[in-house]
Amino acid sequence: MTHDASPTATTGPGPERSARHEVADLAREFVRHCTAYRDPLPSAAFQQLANTLVPYLALCAALLYAAAHGYGALALPLALPAGGLLVRLFIIQHDCGHGSFLPSRAANDWLGRALSLLTVTPYDSWKRAHALHHASSGDLSRRGTGDIQTLTVREYLDRTRWGRLRYRLYRNPLILIVLGSPLNFLVLQRLPSGAGLPWRSAWRDVLALNLGLAAVVAVLAYAAGGLGPVAWVFVPVICVAAWIGGWLFYVQHQYEETVWEDAADWNLHHAALGGSSYYVLPPILQWFTGNVGLHHVHHLNSRIPNYRLQECLDGHAALGRVGRLTLRESLGCLGLALWDEETRKLVGFSHLRTLRAA
Repeated sequence: MTHDASPTATTGPGPERSARHEVADLAREFVRHCTAYRDPLPSAAFQQLANTLVPYLALCAALLYAAAHGYGALALPLALPAGGLLVRLFIIQHDCGHGSFLPSRAANDWLGRALSLLTVTPYDSWKRAHALHHASSGDLSRRGTGDIQTLTVREYLDRTRWGRLRYRLYRNPLILIVLGSPLNFLVLQRLPSGAGLPWRSAWRDVLALNLGLAAVVAVLAYAAGGLGPVAWVFVPVICVAAWIGGWLFYVQHQYEETVWEDAADWNLHHAALGGSSYYVLPPILQWFTGNVGLHHVHHLNSRIPNYRLQECLDGHAALGRVGRLTLRESLGCLGLALWDEETRKLVGFSHLRTLRAA
């Protein structure tokens, strides 16, 4: 993986501090560059909404029709492209939460709330939790909101045997992504406690969405002749989208040369540049995922609409050389689970054997 702007481990605090300052200076240069791309383009926004929402609804209608007439199994492969389009709709909702998709704040909020009926994600509470993620990403003292739980090596070793086992189970990819991602979208986000915020801050938003979803499901069940066809369509589609989204959210910050800092050393722009990957995807996957792989650019300036991220990346040659992570390289991230404060890298549990030997 190429990560030219990430500070490397050094033998003394002086060179390490100097490298950190160089990265911070580079990040500030990138921030100035990104400012030119933060204005929404209504024509591009409406085009993206149309080329995503229309085919998504068409695929879901075809799936529902097939399920209602006994051909659900034959049509099930359509859940894959539908799930990909749902990821793209989630990215649009995500941009609305940042106030970046459309020029009007009110229009962003109303569109985001409408899309939440498709993404099954409570818009307002998710928006607040995600803002906290951006404000604290890479800060060891502010972990826990809108991110994946990550312990340092020392914190892991200080846990009881049961505590270590729970953390190992949580970080297992089968539990974290394969089971956890659909569970989060289908179940946990139906509960105020699953919104990533205090219960009092989320219950109205979650309750309103649950009532809206119940009304939509009731109408579709009436049209399709029961709840069975509706579940047959939307559970697989949401699972596909959750798996893709869960994996993307994982690799955007969980890679070997990511950046975590103590509060005293933490810098927003340094963390954005050094702690967010540039996930290099084939064009078709980049389209379905709404350019979210350009995550380092997004964290440098969250007001850039997803449909302008590539334009921003192309506008500064050095941005394309920072934090590059290919599909093949990303598979190696699955075994990473602990932040090693000595080597300043994310490591796997096997690293503990090296420590014991030392």
